[in-house]
Amino acid sequence: MSKYSKDRAFTNYVHTNLAIPLIYTPLNWSEVKLKKDYSKYIDMMDGIDYVFRKGSTIMSVQERFREKKYQDFTDFTIRYRRDSNRIKDRHESEYYKMKAHYFTYGIIDSAKNEAEKSSSFIKYAIIDLKKVYQKLDEEKIYISDNGKNKCKIVEGNRLECPVKYNSDGSSSFFPIDISYLVQIWGHDMLVAQNGFL
Repeated sequence: MSKYSKDRAFTNYVHTNLAIPLIYTPLNWSEVKLKKDYSKYIDMMDGIDYVFRKGSTIMSVQERFREKKYQDFTDFTIRYRRDSNRIKDRHESEYYKMKAHYFTYGIIDSAKNEAEKSSSFIKYAIIDLKKVYQKLDEEKIYISDNGKNKCKIVEGNRLECPVKYNSDGSSSFFPIDISYLVQIWGHDMLVAQNGFL
């Protein structure tokens, strides 16, 4: 099984067996079943993994799940660039195309290769991406290739996020500390969370 296939299987397992019952059901979010071709298209083009409905409201979501060894991290990450990809159109990653309303980020209570033994999230958050992207547009959150490992609050009301590079050179990403989002702009940056604050 390829690395992508393993990652996809892990994400699908966590989505179905943990995220649906533990995160979305308590919020009364019901998953909208999409046609496979359309689902693949909005994933590739718009960074949307799932669509949910609550009453008459439709919510699009990108998900990322991590294994237990990441439990001490307080940030979620957005893929930034894939400059080594031989297809030029794929150099700009999810940061440039993401249209999802929300980002669900969770860390499970097991190792990735033992996901079926997992019964809960150590921590999870649903981040309001519309508000995050508004802060990026206003340069209240800004991306800096500064060689640092973590984001930091600057000038009391801005968030500087470093560019990080995957060790295999495949892509870069930037972290956004969830607690800093709330510290600067309040709890309405999140829809729900457990364990991050």
